[in-house]
Amino acid sequence: MKTVSTSKSHGGIQGVYSHDSKSTNCEMTFAVFVPPQAETQKCPMLWYLSGLTCNHANVMDKGEYRRAAAKHGIIMVCPDTSPRGEGVADEPDNWQFGSGAGFYVDATQAPYAKNYQMYSYLIEELPKLIGEQFNADMSNQGITGHS
Repeated sequence: MKTVSTSKSHGGIQGVYSHDSKSTNCEMTFAVFVPPQAETQKCPMLWYLSGLTCNHANVMDKGEYRRAAAKHGIIMVCPDTSPRGEGVADEPDNWQFGSGAGFYVDATQAPYAKNYQMYSYLIEELPKLIGEQFNADMSNQGITGHS
């Protein structure tokens, strides 16, 4: 896991991270807000899934959650909505399909099946990474989002 950026916010840390994903066969980026309570105890997690055409930064920029998450001791995880990058199948002229539109499902047909394994990524791979890297109570998770 690589740290892209970190900043202090409401006593916690807002970070953006990337890693080489086995599920999506490309580098994936995600954001995590860690509240100050995580310094001394495991904290519950809330997954925020953004909608079509968005990425991890959408909720960071538009949906101020850090103050409430810090107050209540909640780790916020904001994954990207799809695989991206060179070599990843895309339809740049179709905003409803391809990059930014992974639909959180596993694709079954070429050329999308190689990278668009977002269900597996969000259900298996990313939670494992979060559990290893952050002081998260993996038995206490919720999910929210938009779109």
